[in-house]
Amino acid sequence: MNTRATQMRVNMQSLGPMRPRALPIVAGRLFHGSIVYRMSNASLSSLDKAQTLTEKIVQRYSLGLPKDKVVKSGDFVTLSPHKCMTHDNSWPVASKFMSIGATKVNDPSQMVFTLDHDVQNKSDTNLKKYQQIETFAEQQGIRFFGAGKGIGHQLMIEEGYAWPGTVTVASDSHSNMYGGVGCLGTPIVRTDAASIWATGRTWWQVPPVAKCHFTGVLPVGVTGKDVIVALCGLFNRDEVLNHAIEFTGSEETMRSLPVDDRLAIANMTTEWGALSGLFPIDSVLLSWLRYKATTAAMYESGTGSKDRFSHAIIENLTTSPIRADRGATYAKSLFLDLSTLSPYVSGPNSVKVATPLRDLEAQKINIQKAYLVSCTNSRASDLAAAAKVFTEAAKTGASPKVAPNVELYIAAASLAEQQTAEEAGDWGVLLEAGAKPLPSGCGPCIGLGTGLLEAGEVGISASNRNFKGRMGSPDAKAYLASPEVVAASALSGYISCPGFYEAPEGVTKVVLGEGTGNIEADKATSIEEALAKLISEADSLVDNAQSSLFGKAEEVTTEKEGAGLTEIVAGFPDKVRGEIVFCDADNLNTDAIYPGKYTYQDGVSIEKMAEVCMENYDKEFGSVIREGDILVSGFNFGCGSSREQAATAILASKIPLVVSGSFGNIFSRNSINNALLGLEVPRLVEGLRKQFSGADKALTRRTGWTFEWDVRRSEITVQEGEGGANWTQAVGQMPPNVQEIIARGGLEKWVKAEIGL
Repeated sequence: MNTRATQMRVNMQSLGPMRPRALPIVAGRLFHGSIVYRMSNASLSSLDKAQTLTEKIVQRYSLGLPKDKVVKSGDFVTLSPHKCMTHDNSWPVASKFMSIGATKVNDPSQMVFTLDHDVQNKSDTNLKKYQQIETFAEQQGIRFFGAGKGIGHQLMIEEGYAWPGTVTVASDSHSNMYGGVGCLGTPIVRTDAASIWATGRTWWQVPPVAKCHFTGVLPVGVTGKDVIVALCGLFNRDEVLNHAIEFTGSEETMRSLPVDDRLAIANMTTEWGALSGLFPIDSVLLSWLRYKATTAAMYESGTGSKDRFSHAIIENLTTSPIRADRGATYAKSLFLDLSTLSPYVSGPNSVKVATPLRDLEAQKINIQKAYLVSCTNSRASDLAAAAKVFTEAAKTGASPKVAPNVELYIAAASLAEQQTAEEAGDWGVLLEAGAKPLPSGCGPCIGLGTGLLEAGEVGISASNRNFKGRMGSPDAKAYLASPEVVAASALSGYISCPGFYEAPEGVTKVVLGEGTGNIEADKATSIEEALAKLISEADSLVDNAQSSLFGKAEEVTTEKEGAGLTEIVAGFPDKVRGEIVFCDADNLNTDAIYPGKYTYQDGVSIEKMAEVCMENYDKEFGSVIREGDILVSGFNFGCGSSREQAATAILASKIPLVVSGSFGNIFSRNSINNALLGLEVPRLVEGLRKQFSGADKALTRRTGWTFEWDVRRSEITVQEGEGGANWTQAVGQMPPNVQEIIARGGLEKWVKAEIGL
């Protein structure tokens, strides 16, 4: 536990017995369980050691911890992950790896290479890159899966690389998916991957951990996809932004969520804003693992999966279980009653908009394209569910064919999943219905290859991300839904429900909220848990008032009088000043900043990167901005994928600093690694919105306001236009180690300088 929490405990103990008091309102919400009593040092010590499942797993994979150190949220650790996967971005990572002077991967067995994103691209340039990746893998002794074998995340699951109780990372934002099998999966960026290749480790800050507790059981016809679509759309105020999530529930509840549903839920915790989505290692998972071990022993895959899926290793998970401690501290707790859920649809063009399917079905929204693709929902079970829609239609006498003027595209999550679907007859049913097969890969999900949405079209997909322009034209509309709903919509020609779903009687709304969903259980929370929760919430409040590595601003306006000045590292600017250009949008994602169709084009010039920067948000962006401008945007800026070009394209536009209400964690990491400055100043965003609320709705606006960041004094000054208000606000200090990385032009150049190359 950090020093602030320790100091708080000391102060609490010195007060003696405390009487119950009114619940204080802090930051617009109530503290829960904030009645505190005197506790013994032994009790406090046990709280210090109580860990969440996330913290326990991180503890196992952290290097160089002090003796008796107990890893907690907020700690910076040197992380040596169990496995590290890279995909089409392996060659750019290799280029970084070689540019720092490295020649030999530290531990080839730690690495997995897959090719999945641009597999339909048969150009000489792409084929050459793929060959370079394969050759590098052969030379280094790294496990390699070529184009068409499957999507990297699915391969990590089915080959047993993402193993329960381990930390496994990938240079892709949907690494969260590994949480579906009890593996702490979290994304890294390309520079981090190069570091792991060279040293076997990277840095990581343990995020705050949120508990999401499920109650009830899923009704027939409701899927894991409906669960996560509802969570994204109903808890849509950044409740879990930059958190690690742990999913819990009774044995009966968790039995209603098979592993494939858990994978879909964990996969899209990325879209919910989280850094991981971890399910427990329970009887459902153990049964799935034993089945995998049996089939691996019976059928030689040639990939060595039988050595990873062995009954002996699996039994170790039961004899030495890893689970959260009683009294572990969670930053927040949410609950969802699965029994009250119905099919949900996300969109259009936003995962934060979720609508009950029955409401959209009544509108008869015509579609032109439908997709059963991606690592989220194109496993054999998903394809079987989609095929059932067509076979059930045939039983009623309806034509089991894709509707006229609709194109249905299918691509299995892996070749193995496709073969399973073929053997079951489901793949054939879909082809007979008129589906168009694509090779196993990301394809339309990332906006690459055949079947993309064109201007004016509406599409519905079983994939994970429907950002504007993500799956094709920015002038198209994209919805997300379960495979059953996608198939039913392709069959009818409009967004519609499969015929076999039956709404539970008496259920009129989804039951969800804060806590566990059990009022009596929440009231009966132990004294230890109540204190731990109070300490956690108090810590969070202090954290919100202090700086993060990314320079978070304090909410209190103050002059920096008598305080120590920040030491400025050579090469780092002591002041950054410019005119504010305002992009008034929350959740401005990486697809909007740097479109996916350019992401895997290596060698794009700086000029071209600047030209396409913000293309999917505002095509006029480049003509509005000027060199040296300060870009200000809303909350959760840079959410979405792990592509580092979201940061480098802004730098290419000669913008040195981005200010927002808050940042997506992976964008913050990419920014530091690539020498783009960032500050979180919610007050500035709110002030700009108030000032320009009645003006024309320009996507990118020159404001006439100026912004100055005095790094030495750790304060900002804003001049609200000519003759307007002028105000100063304290911000967190820019740490010297971060200054040094940025001053040297990013982490890659910093590493190169450190090793004397």
